[in-house]
Amino acid sequence: MATRMLRRGLPRVAGGEPWPPAGDVEVADAAAPAAGAAAGSGAAPAAGEGFDSLTVAQPVSSPAAPQPALNDPQDQPTGGAALRRGLPRTPGGEPWPPADAAPAAASAAAPATAAAPAAAALAAAAPEGSPRVVERAEGETKRVERAQRVEATAPAVATSGEALRRGLPRTPGGEPWPPAGTTAVVAAPVAEPVEASEAAAATASASTGSVSAAPASTAVAAIDVSTPLPFQRTVFPGKTAFTRSAPNPEPVRIGPFTKAQWAGTVLVGGIALLGAAAMAVLLVRWLLSFGALQDFVATYPGEYHLPEGAPVGFPGWLGWQHFFNVFLMVLIIRSGLRIRNEKRPTAFWTPRGNAKGKVSLTIWFHQALDILWLLNGVVFVVMLFVTGQWMRVIPTSWEVFPNAISAVLQYISLDWPTENGWVNYNSIQQIAYFATIFLAAPLAAVTGFRMSGMWPKNAEKLSKAYPIEWARALHFPVMLYFLVFIAIHVFLVFATGALRNLNHMYAAQGSVDPNAYADNWTGFWFFVASLVVIAAAWIAARPLVLAPIAKLFGTVSSR
Repeated sequence: MATRMLRRGLPRVAGGEPWPPAGDVEVADAAAPAAGAAAGSGAAPAAGEGFDSLTVAQPVSSPAAPQPALNDPQDQPTGGAALRRGLPRTPGGEPWPPADAAPAAASAAAPATAAAPAAAALAAAAPEGSPRVVERAEGETKRVERAQRVEATAPAVATSGEALRRGLPRTPGGEPWPPAGTTAVVAAPVAEPVEASEAAAATASASTGSVSAAPASTAVAAIDVSTPLPFQRTVFPGKTAFTRSAPNPEPVRIGPFTKAQWAGTVLVGGIALLGAAAMAVLLVRWLLSFGALQDFVATYPGEYHLPEGAPVGFPGWLGWQHFFNVFLMVLIIRSGLRIRNEKRPTAFWTPRGNAKGKVSLTIWFHQALDILWLLNGVVFVVMLFVTGQWMRVIPTSWEVFPNAISAVLQYISLDWPTENGWVNYNSIQQIAYFATIFLAAPLAAVTGFRMSGMWPKNAEKLSKAYPIEWARALHFPVMLYFLVFIAIHVFLVFATGALRNLNHMYAAQGSVDPNAYADNWTGFWFFVASLVVIAAAWIAARPLVLAPIAKLFGTVSSR
């Protein structure tokens, strides 16, 4: 026999030698059929040969022994026929099995009886102290026994013309299946791939590697069995399997936030402001408990005496000017915010004789209001200086600053200074009115004029000295200042004596005595009437109403 060196792998026991043991292993040659016959009769190799020359019979399913392909019915091995040859067992060798190898006779008990000698050979050839090999031999023996039991209890396969065994009905309450009298028809032998199982296994000879396999037969009923068994549905699809819910619509945004986000922002901001205000009140009241600050408030009560000849009270023209100023300011802020958020204007206004001056109707309305507001402001300032009322809103002494600080401390501590605007404003009021009339209003006019179409386009040097970016950066913050001023002004008007203050501003009624006219409602009703007019103008400020007015000064179009 020829010998070859097997590749050694991991040891089979912990700390043992690599498996298989070192040495050459015999390989079957052309004389293998004779040795195969001896192996089939149960002969085992001598124990003295050891592992160096032991040839172990392996099952068909073992990867060490390649199996012949049995996929073609013509290649199915039969008694006396040559086996189909496959790949060589050694690199560069002859195809396996040898050309003159003949298959062993197959029988029903061949797999079980042929595997017993192989198990006995493993057990006999195992060296002492090799429990893994002994365990493997015992496993082979148990496998043979199980195969024999399965084969003994296997039901007989119906042959051609034999009545088939009837089973359960195919429909509830029906007859057993198949119908009575159905006979079996044996189809032609069909080769199946050999699978390693405990019930049936092919046997590989230790010396020749010849394979014995029994042809398999399949019993096919003479009726149509392609229809699947009927079953009763127990699970039904819901409505979501056929309909898909529409996605939620995108929430409408007002500026950067939605309505819910604005509500949350206002709520959280209001709570934060209340908390900050409460802390400020407690802090200032604690500071005013010190003697130094008490002396400061006594020295500077919050106002100083006006110059000699300063007028007392409010004339009627001042009340009308105040109403016109509020009316125009509200509409200017409304149109300015609309310009800031307007993306697609609905109407346009073009001046006569200047087609390049085309602007949206909202911008025209904003600029028209600006012109009216500036005219009203010029009349207001002229009347201030003509009547001497300027001394009430323009600081005339440096004492205005310490008195303003004292007034702020008194306001924050909630111990407000005595109010008598009919005679004199306190210092913080005087500074606020001066900044609004003589600083904020001119700044709003200058920045608005720079951004308007009335700015000269050919004045390159002037445009370079006063860039439009500066105007845009200042115009919006000035509008925010007016909003804050109006909010604080209205709050203090109602918090420091609503009826008395409204009589001063709207009815031109007052007295040196701060408690006079406290129960007079004349100014209040004038104030309500002014609110109605402002609300009506707010609602009417839309293209349907503004277009006929704008046509008097130019051309209105939708494009």
